[in-house]
Amino acid sequence: MRAKKAAAVMLCAALTAAMVTGVSVSAKDKDELVLYTWDGMVPQEVLDDFEKETGTKVVYSNFDTDETMLEKLSQAKGGDYDVVIADDYIIESAVKEGLVQKLDKDAITNWGNINPLFQGQFYDPDDEYTVPYGAGIPLIVYDPDQVDIDIKGYKDLWDPSLEDSVAIIGAYRVICGITQLSMGESMNEDDVDVISRTGEKLQELAPNIRLIQDDNTQNALLNGEASVAFLYTSQVTQALKDNPDLKVVYPEEGLGFGILGTFIPSEAPNAEAANEFINYLLQPEVTAKCINSVGYYNTNKAADDLVDENLVVPDDVTKGESIENVSQEAEQEYNKIWTEFKAACD
Repeated sequence: MRAKKAAAVMLCAALTAAMVTGVSVSAKDKDELVLYTWDGMVPQEVLDDFEKETGTKVVYSNFDTDETMLEKLSQAKGGDYDVVIADDYIIESAVKEGLVQKLDKDAITNWGNINPLFQGQFYDPDDEYTVPYGAGIPLIVYDPDQVDIDIKGYKDLWDPSLEDSVAIIGAYRVICGITQLSMGESMNEDDVDVISRTGEKLQELAPNIRLIQDDNTQNALLNGEASVAFLYTSQVTQALKDNPDLKVVYPEEGLGFGILGTFIPSEAPNAEAANEFINYLLQPEVTAKCINSVGYYNTNKAADDLVDENLVVPDDVTKGESIENVSQEAEQEYNKIWTEFKAACD
């Protein structure tokens, strides 16, 4: 899953941040910070408070896709922008291209607030370049009045009692990934033979699948078409809003998630203010405003008591894995078994 999918559903239209299509270094002044992310990712209240607190004006520049961000940042040779918030997989590319600078840990005094669950990820294994902003975590949600078993993990989706009653999102790497977790394998398995066995396991799941749908998947659960659903973060939030009696499962095999990361470009015009801004975002009260606004899962442990309880990962959940890029051969096999699985579900 990509965290931007959740963002597309959950972003608040009320944000009135200024938008610019590009900012040249020569036009910047020393008391200005250029934030580059999706429209609506950071509440205007947070930006205004930072300006009042520091005297640094925040110029909000937005992009429509991660790929657009990387292209613009590459064209600027790591300049023009001071802080970027983007998805994990694209950050890996930006780091490899030398477009990201190391963080000033001495300036980021709130570093200890970060939930360790979301650190040490594939795109920044030593936590040198990024700070997590939020996480998209697809989860199992079910109606306990319509289900006869106590669902605890992914493996329970295969239970015969759930025949023709499970709705799932259409993110093929995520669905293949949770299948692999149910098998005791990694979500990012690169071995074609293991992926082939994943396909066999998926075929066994097909009789239980009611529908595969990426948008508004929660509606199948809410209208009774399905009794169990595997949903994106934003869909989980919406489902609970409409029916608080639904049960959310944090699978015992471990979470699969996508992380929004905050980083400073390699040639950021105002790196000092950028480190200060990142430290500001890590203040529990500030994090809470951001998380409650955009609807991602909280990645700041110190803010857990301040955010919507539905956006806090329980303390006993300590295992998680992000979807990573795999070899072309493995990608082809994933596409093959996904195509075969969808055909079996029809």
